[in-house]
Amino acid sequence: MEKNKPEKIKKKIDMQWVTHSIVIVIADILVVVFSFFAALWLRFDMRFQSIPKDYFRTYLRILPIWCAITIAVFLVFKLYHSIWTYVSIDETFTMVKAYAVIVLCYVATKFILKIDEPRSFYFFGVFIAFVLHVVVRFSYRLVRYLRNQYSKSFEYKTGKLENVMIIGGGSAGSILIRELKSDTHQNQRPVCIIDDNPAKIGRELYGIPIVGGRNAIVEKAAEYEIGSIIFAMPTASPRDKKDILSICKETGAKVRVLPGVYQLANGDVSVNRLKDVELTDLLGRDPIEINNDEVFQMLQGKTILVTGGGGSIGSELCRQIAAHQPKQLIIFDIYENGAYDIQQELVRKYHNKLNLVTLIGSVRNTHRIESVMQKYKPNIVFHAAAHKHVPLMEDSPNEAIKNNVMGTYKTAVAAAHAGVETFVLISTDKAVNPTNLMGASKRICEMVIQMMNRRTPDTNFVAVRFGNVLGSNGSVIPLFRKQIEEGGPVTVTHKDIIRYFMTIPEAVSLVLQASQYAKGGEIFVLDMGDPVKIDDMARNLIKLSGLTPDVDIKIVYTGLRPGEKLYEEKLMDEEGMQTTDNKLIFIGKPIEMDDEWLRKKIEELDLDSQEDDENIKKYVQEIVPTYKPGSM
Repeated sequence: MEKNKPEKIKKKIDMQWVTHSIVIVIADILVVVFSFFAALWLRFDMRFQSIPKDYFRTYLRILPIWCAITIAVFLVFKLYHSIWTYVSIDETFTMVKAYAVIVLCYVATKFILKIDEPRSFYFFGVFIAFVLHVVVRFSYRLVRYLRNQYSKSFEYKTGKLENVMIIGGGSAGSILIRELKSDTHQNQRPVCIIDDNPAKIGRELYGIPIVGGRNAIVEKAAEYEIGSIIFAMPTASPRDKKDILSICKETGAKVRVLPGVYQLANGDVSVNRLKDVELTDLLGRDPIEINNDEVFQMLQGKTILVTGGGGSIGSELCRQIAAHQPKQLIIFDIYENGAYDIQQELVRKYHNKLNLVTLIGSVRNTHRIESVMQKYKPNIVFHAAAHKHVPLMEDSPNEAIKNNVMGTYKTAVAAAHAGVETFVLISTDKAVNPTNLMGASKRICEMVIQMMNRRTPDTNFVAVRFGNVLGSNGSVIPLFRKQIEEGGPVTVTHKDIIRYFMTIPEAVSLVLQASQYAKGGEIFVLDMGDPVKIDDMARNLIKLSGLTPDVDIKIVYTGLRPGEKLYEEKLMDEEGMQTTDNKLIFIGKPIEMDDEWLRKKIEELDLDSQEDDENIKKYVQEIVPTYKPGSM
């Protein structure tokens, strides 16, 4: 029974199309009949009695022939195949071409059948018929449009419709306006447009007034009682986008944006493509770019292993590496769900073009990581596997040591044994003068990398240090959004806390670029731009959701968590700062240390962590003197 359902639906659709076509054919015949009768009637002073009987008999004689010619030509030009709802200017041009043929056919029949009618009969008849045939095809759309306008006007009066402001009077804005005006399922209506082009201000786009530039946004939002604002300027610079969105968030309206310029190029501009404003839209800087040629040369034809490949940073590493034609990409992760997700994503995108291996295992397992390294012999290793949640690691410090420190040490040793060319540790700015166990563990990881680099000259061991990434697992943005959706409160640890932020793709792009500069022993530091107040981020997200902080959504300050700083640092004083060819990547010089002493301390730390020693933080402090537990 279910199998016959699609066939029944298809038959129903076919019957509807046939019915509509028959209606249009009948209408077209009536148009020909009426148009040439009207032409005679007009020629003879709009008096039926004044029409000579010979002319009228000739009109009746040629009428069936001209009707048949008209229908036949329309069929050839597929004028009965259009969907009434979406009839456009294209059908009008097709009608012009069809009428050129029809006129030739009418002229031919005149000479063949020796028809004698007044010249005005032919001219007025063709003209009236053309206009009416166009009207017939646009009539349904016109009626539907008028009905929609009446329906939306009624909905607005009853409070069911929301006024929308469009930012941008260009191609994207015009497409969105047309869709909003024609779609009955949208409970929104465009009422005004903002555009910075002085030549456009005071004019209209599809009947919607362009009321001013960005400085008029707040005033016009109040004047037009705007409920939603749509940012439809996909080609705007990041700085302009930030400035305009910063103004929009002060209106109290919900703000949405068109994701990017590629939607405009692909013709994908649509209300359904709109997304909520992200904090990345307010960064106000150009996207970070890398030298793709250098990265391509480094990765092409290489076997590359990514530990923690299912995590936020690891999975993005896999995406960008896969795009640079590696010989083989190996995803290694203890968490099978994350590894499976990125595996399936890459399989869908690259099919058999990517030599992809996905392995489940722990970097804490010496035998497992050694066997993987020996079997696949990677050229490059990106070590992203780590525990990173600060509060959780404060409560489980031994696990942070086992996974972060010992996992890094065991992976680095295995890489050295396998002859890996380059080993890149993903580190964090929390490793600088750490106040929490997670940061201190990552600082030891950096020390391990520099120790391994001195002991294994055939492998370049380097670390890349950066701050928070927007949208990563456990970051504040998803948490804030969830809290806003649930009606609040939004929790901020401290009103003055600041952090450096970067998008995940940007951070990973710089990691790849930094690894290309690796000579061994460097700690690469990424420029994260200007720091951002977490409190401002929370308030901006609330405003961009069309809500008012502390009124619609409460903000609660919970106090700094154990080991949490008010601000993060990029470098320790003794590391200094060296520049690279990429102005956003810097190098902290290696700090001298006793490698043998460090190796022994790591072995002791390994034993202490296995026994769940409560003094683990004290032992960590012996290795990292700058570690000040609980300091702010």
